[in-house]
Amino acid sequence: MLIAHQLTVLSLLSFSIFAGMKPAEINAKWAVLQSRIAEEFDNEKPDMKVILFLIGVQELGQGPRKFSKRQKEELMHIATCKLFSQMGFYELEGLDQDGWPHWKLAKTIPNYTLLEQELILKTLVITYFETELEWEL
Repeated sequence: MLIAHQLTVLSLLSFSIFAGMKPAEINAKWAVLQSRIAEEFDNEKPDMKVILFLIGVQELGQGPRKFSKRQKEELMHIATCKLFSQMGFYELEGLDQDGWPHWKLAKTIPNYTLLEQELILKTLVITYFETELEWEL
């Protein structure tokens, strides 16, 4: 019974959160995205942390430069907030005196399973690259 309930919840999530994409399609687009980023930067395929860092740098809008470890963590947080703002969980409060964006939690994020978290984050990243950067994946 519990497994059937989880599958029902996952299929409902698939429709609303995963932008109508099935897990196989999400993973296929994710692989294309990783390959394209690797090619663009002449580097190995990036993991989620690297991609979040890149989104954070993009959202900061100050171009590439050296960042401290703390700043890299803040850039990944900026990316996460930007991505989850697509679902209404975060709202941009504004920029600080150094031009860094600050976000506020708009509504509580539900407790998703690890599989759901992974698929949601991948979907949000894919959507970001397709809409914000107009990449075709």
